[in-house]
Amino acid sequence: MPEFDVVDLGPASHPESGDDAPEFTRPLVTDEFWADRALSELAGDDGQTILVFTPMIGSFAATYVWSELLERDWDERADRVVGVTASTPYAISDFLADNDLPFAIFADPANDVAEAYGIAHDLDGMEGLDEPRLAVFAVDDDLTVTEAWVATDWPEFPDYDDLEARFDLA
Repeated sequence: MPEFDVVDLGPASHPESGDDAPEFTRPLVTDEFWADRALSELAGDDGQTILVFTPMIGSFAATYVWSELLERDWDERADRVVGVTASTPYAISDFLADNDLPFAIFADPANDVAEAYGIAHDLDGMEGLDEPRLAVFAVDDDLTVTEAWVATDWPEFPDYDDLEARFDLA
């Protein structure tokens, strides 16, 4: 098991269960194409939308999270699972194709969505650059957050069994 220095990410002021989920429109990317989509368009379908925020595509954390969600069949067990990351549509499309991932991920290179969700953090040693911390939000069709998990340290990963129970995926 590789060893990592644990970094405290500090406090986050993110939406909690019962809060409104910040609305946004960004390119929603698959391995084949991308187009601007609003969160409300996805959430307007029946069921819940699970937003998975990861650090930049290609990072260890992002690769691990998406591989874990695929292995746990979240693409089949959840109504909708979509990601959000501070990467370009080109990088995301290549990542999804290279890893044969069936998910779609919002491209947010300026990290504005993570800012709106209160989960942006500075990249260690790279002044002026930030990315989302790992976070998972369940959002209903009214754009209300029904569940939230946000990392407090890096690297910290969710307890997937707990998330599945809380997000009604068990």
